[in-house]
Amino acid sequence: QVQLVETGGGLVQPGGSLRLSCAASGFTFSTSYMSWHRQAPGKEREFVASILWSGDITNYADSVKGRFTISRDNAKNTVYLQMNSLKPEDTADYYCNARISAQAYWGQGTQVTVSS
Repeated sequence: QVQLVETGGGLVQPGGSLRLSCAASGFTFSTSYMSWHRQAPGKEREFVASILWSGDITNYADSVKGRFTISRDNAKNTVYLQMNSLKPEDTADYYCNARISAQAYWGQGTQVTVSS
């Protein structure tokens, strides 16, 4: 079955960096559209970044452009989110998403807290 496992979250000071990873299994990762989303306490889940199967087309929410970078390694079935210049408003649970045959699959999430 489809499995998405996010890792890399934690507590970081404002201005710091974190790298999230999402290890995928149970489907053909190399041809799948992947994305990251986040959900802050008391708010709806929101789109953060996406990447096409080939890795050459990416898209970002305005709030993270220039600070976050999404990438993928199809040989490792893993998608990454490099987060730099983190702000307190980036605090949220971060979720990996795979779109497979028009159906969305989610990981369990990893918590990111940006605080001094």
